[in-house]
Amino acid sequence: MVSENRSFMENLAVLKRARTRSISPENFSGEKGKGGMATEGTGKECARDLGQGWKISPSVVIGSGTTFVLAEIEGPGVIQQIWLTPTGNWRHQILRIFWDDQEVPSVESPVGDFFAMGWGRFAPISSLAVCVNPGSAFNCYWAMPFRRKCRITLENISEEDVVLYYQINYSLEDVSEECAYFHAQFRRTNPLPYKQVYTILDGVRGRGHYVGTYMAWGVNNNGWWGEGEIKFYLDGDGKFPTICGTGTEDYFCGSYNFENRETKQYQEFSTPYSGLHQVIRPDGVYQSQTRFGLYRWHLVDPIRFEQDLQVTIQALGWRGTSGRYLPLQDDIASVAYWYQTLPTAPFPRLPDKDYLEVI
Repeated sequence: MVSENRSFMENLAVLKRARTRSISPENFSGEKGKGGMATEGTGKECARDLGQGWKISPSVVIGSGTTFVLAEIEGPGVIQQIWLTPTGNWRHQILRIFWDDQEVPSVESPVGDFFAMGWGRFAPISSLAVCVNPGSAFNCYWAMPFRRKCRITLENISEEDVVLYYQINYSLEDVSEECAYFHAQFRRTNPLPYKQVYTILDGVRGRGHYVGTYMAWGVNNNGWWGEGEIKFYLDGDGKFPTICGTGTEDYFCGSYNFENRETKQYQEFSTPYSGLHQVIRPDGVYQSQTRFGLYRWHLVDPIRFEQDLQVTIQALGWRGTSGRYLPLQDDIASVAYWYQTLPTAPFPRLPDKDYLEVI
């Protein structure tokens, strides 16, 4: 882990007692000296004139209704980077990560949403925690330490088989007692009931810090939709939170409708810590709704809690030109990212396939 009194670049020069390993379809176990040994795989026919060592097993096929184990690693260690590029419906492939000997996942999310691609369409992201690159290359750089064991799975709940290329880079090393475990949780409400707030995260118990929010926001009304405040309820807060934002675009580090004043249009942006990286505009026919993808990483300003945490956001617009707020009934999905001590409290049950689907 990076020393607190050194910058990231300075730490590159520091030697560590760690062993670098990598899991992919060319080395399912990550064992030393065991890469590129496959004699069967999705590339076998293409390499028929070349033989072993020539990209025999670059990918896997995950059958409909099955779960594939991407990685199973004995610790201690740290997941440093995950790259994958799935085919098919990204909402119908469920990524889960289990730490140590827990039976419940600490990460559970459709794979697209986990990588800030909740609408099932490519949009580039250039941030420190997540990068999405052409054509559908999902990358994350969240540090994920574990002590005894790490298990990563992908469940295909769609009706079609999917092809997955992936690589998980990690190190085997001692993990400090001060390190917490990475968590991520998906939620969706469609539509949000009138005058109700949207819950990004609830039920967290333990000590930790909140490090990020991704939202896939589908607007069901005309007019501006981002007046709502985000609220963080920390360590026994009651009716009122400790942290209260001033507006949705403010929380995502924008201002005044994310509007480009010259073009009179929403202005997409992607920065190391925040972005409105995706705006899906109506096409005048069947694509009738405006949809947004937003992220906010709390990398230098994590929100720390000692006992419990709840995060909510209001969906709020305007009633025409009357100067009155309008509680919205939008299609909202989110992924919350945080670190905490174990055990992980069980997550709410994921919606079924039809409710998850983006129409």
